[in-house]
Amino acid sequence: MLTPQLQKLISPVPSPTQKTEQTQTKKRKKMEKSIEIFDVIVIGAGIMGSCTAYQTSKRNQKTLLLEQFDFLHHLGSSHGESRTIRATYPEDYYPKMVLKSETLWRDAEEQIGYKVYFKTPQFDIGPSNNKALQAVISSCEKNSIPVRVVDRNTMFQEFDDLIQLPDNWIGVVTEYGGVIKPTKAVSMFQTLAIKNGAFLKDNMEVVEIKKDSLTGGVLVMAKNGEKFSGKKCVVTVGSWMNKLVRNMTGIVIPIQPLETTVFYWKIKKGYESKFTIGNGFPTFASYDQPYVYGTPSLEYPGLIKISIHGGRLCEPTDRMWVPTQSLDPLKKWIQEKFGDLVDSTRPVLMQSCMYSLTPDEDFVIDFLGGEFGDDVVVGGGFSGHGFKMGPIVGKILSDLVIDGETKDVELMHFRIKRFEKNSKGNLKNFDDQVSSAH
Repeated sequence: MLTPQLQKLISPVPSPTQKTEQTQTKKRKKMEKSIEIFDVIVIGAGIMGSCTAYQTSKRNQKTLLLEQFDFLHHLGSSHGESRTIRATYPEDYYPKMVLKSETLWRDAEEQIGYKVYFKTPQFDIGPSNNKALQAVISSCEKNSIPVRVVDRNTMFQEFDDLIQLPDNWIGVVTEYGGVIKPTKAVSMFQTLAIKNGAFLKDNMEVVEIKKDSLTGGVLVMAKNGEKFSGKKCVVTVGSWMNKLVRNMTGIVIPIQPLETTVFYWKIKKGYESKFTIGNGFPTFASYDQPYVYGTPSLEYPGLIKISIHGGRLCEPTDRMWVPTQSLDPLKKWIQEKFGDLVDSTRPVLMQSCMYSLTPDEDFVIDFLGGEFGDDVVVGGGFSGHGFKMGPIVGKILSDLVIDGETKDVELMHFRIKRFEKNSKGNLKNFDDQVSSAH
């Protein structure tokens, strides 16, 4: 019987290639023991990331959802008390997404057992010759969404005549409107993701994403030194998108953070119930300068939300937390449209929020490409009007990362490469649309 020493001497010496393969195998086994491998890693736990994690976990994908701050924080774009849901868009491609999303909102509510979506009509108003508003009517007709068009003389039939229209203005009434409770909604999708087996980690700031040479997937590294390995990755980091993607790939996605402010105004005593969803008061938008939007009295009894779509360009770490625009145009609008029924002298409550704007205010939903190929998908640039479509965007992102394609929506308008052909992105047919129609 040979001694171990003799056995070692007569054993064949591994070639350099065999040594390399053995070393790689040892490294891989060691890494697999130290780093848990996920099917999908979702970075960013706002509405888009939370909906994506819900959808991937629903499809039995081992899912990890990472958030750089506390869950349900107020530093991004998915917090607060209300968001509008509406299907009225000048573009033909958004109404379909809203209608699909409405079904998904209801499905999630049924699973969780409570409501986050409160339905009411949507009322769009503006000058009768406003191109974007006329395009809204056309878009609704193309998407089989019933509309009623009213003017100053027929306005008394709608909403207790609480909103006044100037002589040359029209109003467009549709039934696909409502209010969504955002923080509650994000929590709902995170809870459903957990029920499906997803793993959630907050206070986990991602500083680097790179190809994993050992597994062939994606390696995600956090600021605290933790590493996570995933076969696929979805990036939904809102206002931090441009910086993160640029730092890890050099690819520039033109997404500009913007700080906006939401305002609540006091309703005249005795009229509080008139402006509620229970009374049929609508969510509304005004297609003019400035572009004004609002929701019925819901989250704060006796107050109505009326705000301007716009704000101050900034970095998400450079916020002022105070109004970033003059309130005079908004005060004038409130006085003209609501008279003395709403106190326009000053807002009684303010909340800060972030937009992530693209030049054309259309979304970015695409594979990152480059060395990542189809392994990394990005969803961003929702430009202040994406929250309502969170459920369908989450489904699209999950389809892309699992199947490599989606059958729900044509993504032509949302590709990254549209900015290579034209720095302004998608061409719009209405010169009064972008920066005023969402």
